[in-house]
Amino acid sequence: MSDLNPADAAFADTLRARMPETAFRDLTPAYLEEPRGLFHGGEGLLVAPGSTEEVAEVVRQAQAARVGIVPYGGGTGLVGGQIRAEGPAPVILSLERMTAMRGIYPEENVAIAEAGVILSALQAAAEEADRLFPLSLASEGSARLGGVLATNAGGVNVLRYGNTRELCLGLEAVLPDGSVWHGLKRLRKDNTGYDLRGLLIGAEGTLGVITAASMRLFPRPARSGTALFAVESPAAALKLLALAGSRIGPGISAFELISGQGPRFLEETECPARCPLTPIPDWSVLIDLGMGAGDDPDAALTGLFEAALEAGLVSDGVIAQSEGQRAGLWQMREEIPEANRRIGAVSSHDISLPLSEIPAFLDRAGDAVRALGDFRINAFGHLGDGNLHYNIFPARGESRDAYADRRAEVAGTIYDLVDEMGGSFSAEHGIGRLKVGDLARYGDPAKLAAMRAIKAALDPAGIMNPGVMLAE
Repeated sequence: MSDLNPADAAFADTLRARMPETAFRDLTPAYLEEPRGLFHGGEGLLVAPGSTEEVAEVVRQAQAARVGIVPYGGGTGLVGGQIRAEGPAPVILSLERMTAMRGIYPEENVAIAEAGVILSALQAAAEEADRLFPLSLASEGSARLGGVLATNAGGVNVLRYGNTRELCLGLEAVLPDGSVWHGLKRLRKDNTGYDLRGLLIGAEGTLGVITAASMRLFPRPARSGTALFAVESPAAALKLLALAGSRIGPGISAFELISGQGPRFLEETECPARCPLTPIPDWSVLIDLGMGAGDDPDAALTGLFEAALEAGLVSDGVIAQSEGQRAGLWQMREEIPEANRRIGAVSSHDISLPLSEIPAFLDRAGDAVRALGDFRINAFGHLGDGNLHYNIFPARGESRDAYADRRAEVAGTIYDLVDEMGGSFSAEHGIGRLKVGDLARYGDPAKLAAMRAIKAALDPAGIMNPGVMLAE
């Protein structure tokens, strides 16, 4: 990969001779930045194909010229996978023009969408067909389906509906040699060889470019309910999750753990959302239910609270009595990442752990971070599937820039503990460029060897998203 060539003027001329002028865009700063400001791109040739065949032509020409390709979706990735900061100027291949909904099949609970479709648009298209597309992310207003698939995004509803991989039935993709894999099927069962769908999902553009996908839809819940309960501790939250499962079963769509630091950050940064519980509890859980027409979510949540109160698991709570109140509770949860951004994290960690290990991890990690210095911790996330966002912030009044030389030490402390406790240092954001070293350090040797062999077999020239996931 070290001998890749730049996407220079001569390459651009070759491509322009084979592509419509509408496929070319000016390279603005928006394509060279990522949300956390950790990576900044250099030069590159921005191309926005309008069809799968145009994507294939770009890949074929890049293959012939040994030019690197950086696939670009909505630019919302948090690990730098969409930014190439070093090396020869790449082709930045944006899917922004491929936004067609190719079909919705309500009776099959399937939608076929191109990779440039924004996630919220797919949700809206499903709703028009009286169906639910359940993948929900904080960035759903700008994240595109191709990027969501390439990173195997999770979100708040994984507990009930699964990650993006579980929501995808088939793919259409351009492979590194420029050939098109026509795997856009609507089948639940298809045992016809290796699972290329599963391989490309989560590969972060290193094995090909996803151009369209068949996605699972679901019946829309007839009735919904949302509540925020103050819990005594993370251990109590875990017991509450088990109690909710036994009382409500599959009606639980989301179960979010929120530390008190999150709502306090909302106040400190003057974000609009507020916690409705006073005083702000040290720990709380946000529960969302989706139930059938014959069920009563308010009664289910009331019964759950009463049983949990009797068991000593909760001390306070609020059950949304209107759609506005429900939206307000979710606004509080969804604005915590924005408050985090305004504070400025020293080190952010997207981790997962076995559910039963989470309380012990939070205790041990808190002690380890406090031993490193004067930091603030904001731990929150998807307790229902074991995914925590464990973020470390400077002391109040300090800037994260003052701690720049501590970032690696802090992250290493957290990841060592996660690894020791059988967890993962990357739960839903992927590896990108940010965590390449972490994958080399914590990854299973046999898995890493297999990954390198797959990469070498499918992309021997190393043109697909060079430097992502595996070191160049």
